[in-house]
Amino acid sequence: MSGPRPVPWAKLAIVAAFVAAVVAFFAFDGPRFLSLDTVKGNRDALLAFAQRHFAAALALAFLVYAGATALSLPGGLVLSLTMGFVFGRWVGTALVVVAATVGATLVFLAARYLFADAARRRLGALGERINAGFTENAFSWLLFLRLVPLFPFFLVNLAPAFTSVPLRTYVLATAIGIIPGTFVYVNLGQALGRIDSLAGLLSRETLLAFGLLGAFALLPIAWKKWKGRAVGSAGRP
Repeated sequence: MSGPRPVPWAKLAIVAAFVAAVVAFFAFDGPRFLSLDTVKGNRDALLAFAQRHFAAALALAFLVYAGATALSLPGGLVLSLTMGFVFGRWVGTALVVVAATVGATLVFLAARYLFADAARRRLGALGERINAGFTENAFSWLLFLRLVPLFPFFLVNLAPAFTSVPLRTYVLATAIGIIPGTFVYVNLGQALGRIDSLAGLLSRETLLAFGLLGAFALLPIAWKKWKGRAVGSAGRP
Protein backbone atom coordinates (compact mmCIF):
# COMPACT_ATOMS: atom_id res chain seq x y z
CA MET A 1 0.00 0.00 0.00
CA SER A 2 1.53 3.29 -1.12
CA GLY A 3 1.80 6.22 1.23
CA PRO A 4 0.78 9.81 0.59
CA ARG A 5 2.40 11.55 -2.32
CA PRO A 6 5.27 13.86 -1.41
CA VAL A 7 4.52 17.54 -1.94
CA PRO A 8 6.74 18.98 -4.72
CA TRP A 9 9.35 21.40 -3.42
CA ALA A 10 8.11 24.09 -5.80
CA LYS A 11 4.68 24.08 -4.14
CA LEU A 12 6.27 24.26 -0.70
CA ALA A 13 8.43 27.18 -1.84
CA ILE A 14 5.41 29.11 -3.16
CA VAL A 15 3.43 28.58 0.04
CA ALA A 16 6.43 29.52 2.19
CA ALA A 17 7.06 32.69 0.18
CA PHE A 18 3.40 33.69 0.42
CA VAL A 19 3.23 33.10 4.17
CA ALA A 20 6.54 34.92 4.74
CA ALA A 21 5.36 37.95 2.75
CA VAL A 22 2.05 38.17 4.60
CA VAL A 23 3.73 37.75 7.99
CA ALA A 24 6.27 40.43 7.12
CA PHE A 25 3.48 42.80 6.04
CA PHE A 26 1.78 42.59 9.41
CA ALA A 27 5.02 42.36 11.42
CA PHE A 28 6.23 45.67 9.95
CA ASP A 29 2.88 47.36 10.55
CA GLY A 30 1.84 47.26 6.89
CA PRO A 31 -1.84 48.06 7.56
CA ARG A 32 -0.80 51.42 9.00
CA PHE A 33 0.98 52.36 5.78
CA LEU A 34 -2.06 51.37 3.70
CA SER A 35 -4.49 53.41 5.77
CA LEU A 36 -6.41 56.48 4.68
CA ASP A 37 -4.92 58.63 7.45
CA THR A 38 -1.35 57.77 6.45
CA VAL A 39 -1.97 58.56 2.79
CA LYS A 40 -3.69 61.85 3.61
CA GLY A 41 -0.84 62.77 5.95
CA ASN A 42 1.69 62.26 3.16
CA ARG A 43 -0.22 63.82 0.27
CA ASP A 44 2.32 66.53 -0.46
CA ALA A 45 5.26 64.12 -0.39
CA LEU A 46 3.49 61.68 -2.73
CA LEU A 47 2.65 64.38 -5.23
CA ALA A 48 6.14 65.86 -5.11
CA PHE A 49 7.77 62.48 -5.72
CA ALA A 50 5.45 61.70 -8.63
CA GLN A 51 6.14 65.07 -10.23
CA ARG A 52 9.92 64.69 -9.95
CA HIS A 53 10.15 60.99 -10.81
CA PHE A 54 7.01 60.15 -12.78
CA ALA A 55 8.24 56.91 -14.40
CA ALA A 56 9.67 55.62 -11.12
CA ALA A 57 6.46 56.52 -9.30
CA LEU A 58 4.41 54.61 -11.90
CA ALA A 59 6.63 51.54 -11.64
CA LEU A 60 6.60 51.62 -7.84
CA ALA A 61 2.83 52.10 -7.72
CA PHE A 62 2.34 49.19 -10.11
CA LEU A 63 4.52 46.88 -8.03
CA VAL A 64 2.80 47.85 -4.77
CA TYR A 65 -0.72 47.41 -6.17
CA ALA A 66 0.03 44.16 -8.01
CA GLY A 67 1.86 42.79 -4.96
CA ALA A 68 -0.96 43.72 -2.58
CA THR A 69 -3.47 42.03 -4.89
CA ALA A 70 -1.36 38.91 -5.36
CA LEU A 71 -0.94 38.54 -1.60
CA SER A 72 -4.61 39.38 -0.92
CA LEU A 73 -3.56 42.10 1.50
CA PRO A 74 -6.02 44.65 2.88
CA GLY A 75 -5.85 48.19 1.57
CA GLY A 76 -6.90 47.85 -2.07
CA LEU A 77 -9.50 50.60 -1.74
CA VAL A 78 -7.01 53.03 -0.19
CA LEU A 79 -4.51 52.22 -2.94
CA SER A 80 -7.12 52.92 -5.63
CA LEU A 81 -7.93 56.28 -4.06
CA THR A 82 -4.23 57.06 -3.83
CA MET A 83 -3.63 56.26 -7.50
CA GLY A 84 -6.40 58.68 -8.45
CA PHE A 85 -4.97 61.39 -6.23
CA VAL A 86 -1.39 61.00 -7.46
CA PHE A 87 -1.88 60.19 -11.16
CA GLY A 88 -5.36 61.48 -12.00
CA ARG A 89 -8.44 59.59 -13.14
CA TRP A 90 -7.21 58.32 -16.50
CA VAL A 91 -3.64 57.28 -15.77
CA GLY A 92 -4.69 56.07 -12.32
CA THR A 93 -7.49 53.93 -13.73
CA ALA A 94 -5.23 52.36 -16.36
CA LEU A 95 -2.56 51.69 -13.76
CA VAL A 96 -4.95 50.05 -11.29
CA VAL A 97 -6.68 47.92 -13.95
CA VAL A 98 -3.37 46.55 -15.25
CA ALA A 99 -1.83 46.05 -11.80
CA ALA A 100 -4.96 44.46 -10.32
CA THR A 101 -5.32 42.14 -13.31
CA VAL A 102 -1.69 41.05 -13.03
CA GLY A 103 -2.00 40.48 -9.28
CA ALA A 104 -5.29 38.59 -9.65
CA THR A 105 -3.79 36.42 -12.39
CA LEU A 106 -0.87 35.51 -10.15
CA VAL A 107 -3.32 34.43 -7.43
CA PHE A 108 -5.30 32.43 -9.97
CA LEU A 109 -2.23 30.63 -11.34
CA ALA A 110 -0.82 29.91 -7.88
CA ALA A 111 -4.11 28.55 -6.53
CA ARG A 112 -4.63 26.41 -9.62
CA TYR A 113 -1.14 24.97 -9.35
CA LEU A 114 -1.27 24.41 -5.60
CA PHE A 115 -4.81 23.31 -4.80
CA ALA A 116 -7.05 22.81 -7.84
CA ASP A 117 -6.40 19.11 -8.51
CA ALA A 118 -6.79 18.11 -4.85
CA ALA A 119 -9.98 20.17 -4.48
CA ARG A 120 -11.56 18.59 -7.56
CA ARG A 121 -10.74 15.09 -6.35
CA ARG A 122 -12.26 15.84 -2.96
CA LEU A 123 -15.47 17.29 -4.43
CA GLY A 124 -15.93 14.39 -6.86
CA ALA A 125 -19.00 14.35 -9.09
CA LEU A 126 -20.50 17.47 -7.49
CA GLY A 127 -17.36 19.41 -8.24
CA GLU A 128 -17.40 18.24 -11.84
CA ARG A 129 -20.99 19.44 -12.30
CA ILE A 130 -20.19 22.84 -10.78
CA ASN A 131 -17.06 23.08 -12.89
CA ALA A 132 -18.94 22.20 -16.09
CA GLY A 133 -21.70 24.75 -15.42
CA PHE A 134 -19.29 27.55 -14.60
CA THR A 135 -16.81 26.83 -17.37
CA GLU A 136 -19.50 26.66 -20.05
CA ASN A 137 -20.34 30.34 -19.43
CA ALA A 138 -17.09 31.34 -17.74
CA PHE A 139 -16.72 34.79 -19.30
CA SER A 140 -20.26 35.88 -18.38
CA TRP A 141 -20.02 34.54 -14.81
CA LEU A 142 -16.61 36.12 -14.25
CA LEU A 143 -17.77 39.43 -15.69
CA PHE A 144 -20.77 39.39 -13.37
CA LEU A 145 -18.61 38.64 -10.32
CA ARG A 146 -16.22 41.46 -11.23
CA LEU A 147 -18.90 44.04 -11.96
CA VAL A 148 -21.13 43.44 -8.95
CA PRO A 149 -19.37 43.95 -5.58
CA LEU A 150 -21.14 41.08 -3.83
CA PHE A 151 -18.02 39.11 -2.88
CA PRO A 152 -14.54 40.14 -1.68
CA PHE A 153 -12.08 40.75 -4.50
CA PHE A 154 -9.62 38.14 -3.24
CA LEU A 155 -12.34 35.47 -3.19
CA VAL A 156 -13.27 36.17 -6.81
CA ASN A 157 -9.56 35.89 -7.65
CA LEU A 158 -9.30 32.47 -6.03
CA ALA A 159 -12.54 30.65 -6.77
CA PRO A 160 -12.18 30.34 -10.58
CA ALA A 161 -8.82 28.60 -10.10
CA PHE A 162 -10.71 25.49 -8.99
CA THR A 163 -12.56 25.31 -12.31
CA SER A 164 -11.38 24.67 -15.86
CA VAL A 165 -11.86 28.27 -16.99
CA PRO A 166 -9.11 29.14 -19.53
CA LEU A 167 -6.46 31.60 -18.40
CA ARG A 168 -7.21 33.90 -21.33
CA THR A 169 -10.90 34.10 -20.37
CA TYR A 170 -10.02 34.81 -16.74
CA VAL A 171 -7.62 37.63 -17.65
CA LEU A 172 -9.97 39.24 -20.17
CA ALA A 173 -13.05 39.10 -17.95
CA THR A 174 -11.05 40.43 -15.00
CA ALA A 175 -9.58 43.36 -16.93
CA ILE A 176 -12.94 44.37 -18.40
CA GLY A 177 -15.00 43.70 -15.31
CA ILE A 178 -12.97 45.82 -12.90
CA ILE A 179 -12.89 48.93 -15.12
CA PRO A 180 -16.17 50.54 -13.90
CA GLY A 181 -15.49 50.10 -10.18
CA THR A 182 -11.86 51.09 -10.58
CA PHE A 183 -12.78 54.29 -12.41
CA VAL A 184 -15.28 55.25 -9.71
CA TYR A 185 -12.80 54.79 -6.85
CA VAL A 186 -9.85 56.33 -8.68
CA ASN A 187 -12.00 59.33 -9.61
CA LEU A 188 -13.02 59.72 -5.96
CA GLY A 189 -9.32 59.73 -5.07
CA GLN A 190 -8.90 63.12 -6.72
CA ALA A 191 -10.84 64.52 -3.76
CA LEU A 192 -8.76 62.59 -1.24
CA GLY A 193 -8.48 65.52 1.13
CA ARG A 194 -12.25 65.62 1.61
CA ILE A 195 -12.67 61.89 2.30
CA ASP A 196 -12.84 61.21 6.03
CA SER A 197 -13.97 57.57 5.95
CA LEU A 198 -13.99 54.63 3.56
CA ALA A 199 -17.54 53.76 4.57
CA GLY A 200 -20.32 54.86 2.27
CA LEU A 201 -18.11 56.04 -0.58
CA LEU A 202 -20.47 54.58 -3.18
CA SER A 203 -23.95 56.00 -3.57
CA ARG A 204 -27.02 53.83 -4.01
CA GLU A 205 -27.21 54.99 -7.63
CA THR A 206 -23.67 53.79 -8.28
CA LEU A 207 -24.34 50.42 -6.66
CA LEU A 208 -27.52 50.10 -8.70
CA ALA A 209 -25.54 50.86 -11.87
CA PHE A 210 -23.06 48.10 -11.01
CA GLY A 211 -25.97 45.73 -10.44
CA LEU A 212 -27.45 46.56 -13.84
CA LEU A 213 -24.11 46.02 -15.53
CA GLY A 214 -23.86 42.65 -13.79
CA ALA A 215 -27.35 41.75 -15.00
CA PHE A 216 -26.33 42.58 -18.57
CA ALA A 217 -23.31 40.31 -18.16
CA LEU A 218 -25.65 37.41 -17.40
CA LEU A 219 -27.93 38.02 -20.40
CA PRO A 220 -26.00 35.59 -22.67
CA ILE A 221 -26.53 32.81 -20.12
CA ALA A 222 -30.25 33.58 -19.81
CA TRP A 223 -30.58 33.71 -23.61
CA LYS A 224 -28.80 30.37 -24.04
CA LYS A 225 -31.05 28.68 -21.46
CA TRP A 226 -34.21 30.18 -22.95
CA LYS A 227 -33.17 29.13 -26.43
CA GLY A 228 -32.40 25.61 -25.24
CA ARG A 229 -35.82 25.29 -23.59
CA ALA A 230 -37.54 26.70 -26.65
CA VAL A 231 -35.81 24.21 -28.93
CA GLY A 232 -36.62 21.37 -26.53
CA SER A 233 -40.29 22.37 -26.39
CA ALA A 234 -40.50 22.59 -30.19
CA GLY A 235 -39.01 19.13 -30.54
CA ARG A 236 -41.60 17.51 -28.26
CA PRO A 237 -44.86 16.27 -29.83
